[in-house]
Amino acid sequence: MALRTKSHDMGMHTERLSGRTQQRFFEPDEEENFTYPGAFEVDFNKRAEFDAAKLTPTEINHKIRELLSKGNGTIVMKNPGAKHGVAVGILNKLNLIIEGSLGYFGCGLIDGPNIRIKGRVGWSCAENMLAGTVIIEKNAGSTFGAAIRGGDLVCMGDVGARMGIDMKGGTIIVGGRAGAFCGFMMQRGRMVILGDAGKNLGDSMYDGTIYVGGKIEDLGVDAVPGEMTELDCQWLERKLKLYGLKAPNGVKNMTKIVAGRQLWNYDNLEPAEKKLIL
Repeated sequence: MALRTKSHDMGMHTERLSGRTQQRFFEPDEEENFTYPGAFEVDFNKRAEFDAAKLTPTEINHKIRELLSKGNGTIVMKNPGAKHGVAVGILNKLNLIIEGSLGYFGCGLIDGPNIRIKGRVGWSCAENMLAGTVIIEKNAGSTFGAAIRGGDLVCMGDVGARMGIDMKGGTIIVGGRAGAFCGFMMQRGRMVILGDAGKNLGDSMYDGTIYVGGKIEDLGVDAVPGEMTELDCQWLERKLKLYGLKAPNGVKNMTKIVAGRQLWNYDNLEPAEKKLIL
């Protein structure tokens, strides 16, 4: 007979929790929780184009919202001119195609859109991204995917330093090389670098996984090699195939980096122990 506790008498084991519970995330009667109150109903087959050459970043973002309000599910932006802070705060389903390059802080604070950039991006692209996909066809600057929480962020070329700093979830994929301190203070999620990785990879990472197809210059504090499993290989094969990418020497020969977890209780260590870790 199961042990009966006070919590049973209070009905805590039979009460149905409302909202997004930990047991069930996708119930039909919770549909209203899956979109934002101000989100627009869009049709992906309804397409609109606009020229951003003479528009300011604020005007560009307002234009995207205006087109969304008219039900356009596919939007093409021409001549972005590497402007900063473009395509930010999109909390809506959308296929956005940007024919050109973006400056700093492009595509930040988004939740849901699928964005393809046919050029380069500056610093902090897709910062605090929650869901969706962002694909960059050329190179990306530093702090790529800073504090990303979900979705797929893909750069076909090379990426600068501190990619995925404070990463909290989702997936970052780089088709080329990556700079120093990538994965710094990483907390969750997966990072895939198909080329070489710079100095201090995974420095002070708390959790998460980093896969590298090329050479690693060196590892940061508390970043250690992990064992590649069959599940790792299967996941990498599926994920890379989605974006037409391949590991240079096959996924089985990639290097897996994980947290050594010595920093988890850093504040409780003796001074001499702290020196050994750092």
